[in-house]
Amino acid sequence: MAENSAVREALFLLLRRALGRPRPADEAFAGLPAAAWQALYRLAAAQGVLGIAWDGLRLLEEAGGLPADGAPPRELRIGWSFNTAQDERRYARQRRTIGRLAAFYAQHGIRTMLLKGYGLSLCYPVPEHRPCGDIDIWLYGRQQEADALLRREKGIAIDEEKHLHTVFRIDGVMVENHYDFLNVHAHPSNRQLERMLRLYAAQHGEEIDVEGATVVLPSADFNALFLLRHAAAHFAAAEIGVRHLLDWMLFAERYGDRTDWEQLERTACEMNMHRFLHCMNALATDLLGMEAACVPPVPRDPALERRVLGDILAPRFGEIPPKIGLLRGLIFRTRRWWANRWKHRIVYREGLLRTFFVQLRSHLLKPASLRH
Repeated sequence: MAENSAVREALFLLLRRALGRPRPADEAFAGLPAAAWQALYRLAAAQGVLGIAWDGLRLLEEAGGLPADGAPPRELRIGWSFNTAQDERRYARQRRTIGRLAAFYAQHGIRTMLLKGYGLSLCYPVPEHRPCGDIDIWLYGRQQEADALLRREKGIAIDEEKHLHTVFRIDGVMVENHYDFLNVHAHPSNRQLERMLRLYAAQHGEEIDVEGATVVLPSADFNALFLLRHAAAHFAAAEIGVRHLLDWMLFAERYGDRTDWEQLERTACEMNMHRFLHCMNALATDLLGMEAACVPPVPRDPALERRVLGDILAPRFGEIPPKIGLLRGLIFRTRRWWANRWKHRIVYREGLLRTFFVQLRSHLLKPASLRH
């Protein structure tokens, strides 16, 4: 247990160093054995922060803050560097894909908004080191038309078996083309939030150039609500990682002065996810050094914060879901839902029993969702 604590402390020190808010690190790294460095590496990878931790390690070494008896093994450094370079190559490929896709849509008079992923990476000191899995886009209500164009002109197959969005691949990169921002079938409260997000999506957002094509980033109020609900939903359903905390923190620091925090707090209270919001702010401030002035002061609940952090770092229900079979998928999700019921109580306003049957219906409407 003490070794796990030391590994976690060392990881957060590396992340803080990468973000430009270091703490004295000598004690944490002094005498850190090879096995602990291996554990730190695995934890960083599992939490989606491998490249950011690598940046922290290099900056720590450059500053002379790594004791001679606390350096990572050479073989680990080589693997760490290699996998970070792989992330950079995936990032570059995704950037090219975003530009190509946005240019194609623009030829047909369709604007492209980017959700999460690439847009958030621009808040990071080294954008290429925030891993981006797929590309999430919003086409201002022209999703069906855009999918039809891809089928007809590019011969691209479109998967329509998911809630929220259709899915396709271009240049080997997965794209999720949203017709909704939230799964309105899974929680009745999502319908109210969906209406709010539609209004926020209509607000003028930031325009950026990606490989010669113009894409739109959402407004600050959209992102504040969307990122909060997205993280809360993933937390309640399964798990989130430290990367979600980083996303939230760096978004708040960059766009906090454009965000209506009072409205977000009111919405969070109405949806019963205010305690989760407060935990996100508290953990980002305590562990990653978020500037406290970026967000309003919040009530502290140390016991809940520790429980949320514990689940982020080591989810109690961390089994891998089965890949096939409707019955196996239902059984797995039911077991996970029961194990995570305490998280449901700080994320949703709906009762547990009602949620169970609503989500059961949601999965039966789109059985493919049980495989994720």
